[in-house]
Amino acid sequence: MEETMKRIGISLLCLIMAAGAVFAGGKKDAAPAGDTSLENILNKKRFVLGLDDSFPPMGFRDENNQIVGYDIDLAKEVASRLGVTLVTQPIDWNAKEQELATGEIDCIWNGFTITEERKQVLTYIGPYLKNAQVVIVKSASPVNTLSDLQGKIAGLQAGSSSVDALDEAPAFKASLKEVIEYKDYLTALMDLDVGGADAIIIDLVVANDNIQRSGKSFRILEETLGAEEFGIGFRKNDHALSNKVWETLEAMAKDGTVAKITAKWFGSDISIIGK
Repeated sequence: MEETMKRIGISLLCLIMAAGAVFAGGKKDAAPAGDTSLENILNKKRFVLGLDDSFPPMGFRDENNQIVGYDIDLAKEVASRLGVTLVTQPIDWNAKEQELATGEIDCIWNGFTITEERKQVLTYIGPYLKNAQVVIVKSASPVNTLSDLQGKIAGLQAGSSSVDALDEAPAFKASLKEVIEYKDYLTALMDLDVGGADAIIIDLVVANDNIQRSGKSFRILEETLGAEEFGIGFRKNDHALSNKVWETLEAMAKDGTVAKITAKWFGSDISIIGK
């Protein structure tokens, strides 16, 4: 399995690097006067992370029903260095921004794609990892290109960046017979397996992990719907907290902790923090 994970990690890195240059670091905004976001976390000793708990390998439930994943390991280490307890809070991904705005969670950290639309209402830190939107089909499917999906059914997760990627490919979207929105990707992939959909539009990291972990006879089309980057979302004015989290991640990158965690989940260090 270790060698398989290494091959997956290397393939993932090569595909993403080919899609565009790696950008270094994350933008920091000065904390405005009266910003108590960091102070609030330190005082209550809890850092609440909102996530879709069915999004492996970023955040998901293991065989013991414990929430684990790449993002979870990163966040646990950040929380430890801040001297607070990490609380993982499953949320409705389609209402994630609302959960953040109402204070139910302190951040959205779960393979959260950076988009211009989201940047208008959130403070992002990152990017920390590159990704791409891809199409996954059954291995025996006659579909080999996006054009082969004309007149067929494609599925994706509601509220995900896959929805944005599809909207940004209007000709391809118009060629589809139907687009099904699922609550989560595990449900979508189960429907693909039983023939309820002809293809699923999905994050590359999730597609690779599902194929490796489930052993299902799926394959990923070479043609993608575009490259993207993962970041961590905070409330618009929570700069004191977001800056501290990013500073901590940068320190973790310098001392090798990020590389160790990334290699554990992807087989190699494909993180872009500080690179």
